[in-house]
Amino acid sequence: MKEITRKKMVVAMEFIARQINDEEVFEGWLMNGVADGDIKYGSLDPEEVDDYYIEDDTFRDLMDCFLRLMARAKRSGGLYCDKIVTTEG
Repeated sequence: MKEITRKKMVVAMEFIARQINDEEVFEGWLMNGVADGDIKYGSLDPEEVDDYYIEDDTFRDLMDCFLRLMARAKRSGGLYCDKIVTTEG
């Protein structure tokens, strides 16, 4: 296992998940993704990722959750970042 690779993936998923434009969809990340406050908002520092999130089963569950949420976000509001919202839906 490459810990740094997994930690980078976790912070990337956390950052992107926080850009979901539909609060109801985003709630899925709050319930099943990275716990609110575990990674500082906007941080891309892999050192902020607790080892719990990179354990095989937990990491797999996080990626599964992220993919489900991105599919739902595409159909429901897309992503919103820096005053720009996606147009495809």
